[in-house]
Amino acid sequence: MFFHRNSDALAPSASPTSDVRHTVLGSPLAGPWPPRNEVIVFGMGCFWGAERMFWQLPGVYSTAVGYAGGRRENPSYQQVCAGTTGHAEVVQVAFDPTRITYEQLLQVFWENHDPTQGSRQGNDVGTQYRSVIYTTTPEQLSAAQKSRDAFQPVVTAAGYGPITTEIAPLPNFFLAEDYHQQYLDKNPGGYCNHGPNGLSCPVGVTGA
Repeated sequence: MFFHRNSDALAPSASPTSDVRHTVLGSPLAGPWPPRNEVIVFGMGCFWGAERMFWQLPGVYSTAVGYAGGRRENPSYQQVCAGTTGHAEVVQVAFDPTRITYEQLLQVFWENHDPTQGSRQGNDVGTQYRSVIYTTTPEQLSAAQKSRDAFQPVVTAAGYGPITTEIAPLPNFFLAEDYHQQYLDKNPGGYCNHGPNGLSCPVGVTGA
């Protein structure tokens, strides 16, 4: 895994620093993480609304938006939006599995976007908006694949097509520019196209 901080669109790659703090949670954006924490990376369209969804969950230690899954080192937002880097807009989630399970995070992921649209979410079109789950352990990878297989019959019954979500070990991750981090905390009225899709994922359901 490769973690970099992109603080300026034209800046060279820089090592992450622990003094960069989450504006809501107060935790570092790039680690170090508490020993018991795990990290998972989700892509579900525009990363602004997706990040807010996860930082609101009890047991989530930190979130950060970035770019992952592509070819270019330390890309800028403009380069990713041009569709030439292969990166997806993603949210890195550091969480305490004794307080929130990985399956609960998967449930939030599946139930709050359309995982069948390929390279788009609604009116946002491009490979950077594709649905992805990038895992950091073999156990996470297996659980993600099982959750997809369990959710597909629900999606099919609702009249949607095959799930197109890319599920793979995390190949790289580059922190997005500072102004994107916790964007909807800094800009409460900002753009967000995330919300319940009306489908219930059978994986991780707690009855709450």
